[in-house]
Amino acid sequence: MSLIDAAGRMHAPAPGARIVSLVPSLTELLCELGCSAQIVGRTGFCIHPADVVAAIPKIGGTKDVNLEKIRRLAPTHLVVNIDENEKPVVDALAQFIPNVIVTHPLAPRDNLALARLMGGVFCAGQKAEAWCREFEAEYARLRAAPKGPPRSMLYCIWKDPWMSVSRDTYIANMLAEIGWTVPQLGAARYPAFDWSPALLEGIDGVLLSSEPFRFTEQHVDALERQIGKPVRLVDGEMMSWYGSRATAGLRYLRQLAQEG
Repeated sequence: MSLIDAAGRMHAPAPGARIVSLVPSLTELLCELGCSAQIVGRTGFCIHPADVVAAIPKIGGTKDVNLEKIRRLAPTHLVVNIDENEKPVVDALAQFIPNVIVTHPLAPRDNLALARLMGGVFCAGQKAEAWCREFEAEYARLRAAPKGPPRSMLYCIWKDPWMSVSRDTYIANMLAEIGWTVPQLGAARYPAFDWSPALLEGIDGVLLSSEPFRFTEQHVDALERQIGKPVRLVDGEMMSWYGSRATAGLRYLRQLAQEG
């Protein structure tokens, strides 16, 4: 099996790897694959599984890291994501970390290649294949579940300014599995927007994500009064965390579809 990442780089199995992960969902996946002992650094946002990551040193955030602390950890591999990590940070780390694994899953089934890449590089192929079988079974259940009518749903990830997601994002492709589409609000992948009459006329409802902005039920109530459209709070981890949480995310989608 070829181990090629999202940047087109070929990787080789690395049984003695020392990993720094700048992606919370991938830290969780690596732990599920049994690679936690190889992770020497993680971001402060890498919070799952809590009992395991507590012992792994923090090296900053997803976009700002402590370069010298990472250098002292002597990592051999850096795990990053195109959406979550900024290129100047990754380029700076690449000056002293020999292997940079770039990821960019855009749809639920991209998790299969992602798990196999992580399992192949970090010598956890059997566990990765077992996870893929579990994912495929859950995906089949989602595809077989009854769907409601198609809907246009505005998915909000931030406030002040208000921000949403474009149709070429993982979140949008998750929603598409149950027949929900997001409005295209320009060329940006995560566009800012205003609550214009034209926007409201074109949507059936609004989804407020629990992350990265911490939307709450109070935001739901206030926004419903403001715009006169149905608004609901959704679990941002279930909708946006690829990797091991994606299987639970598929079950969450089925629940959303059933609730309508």
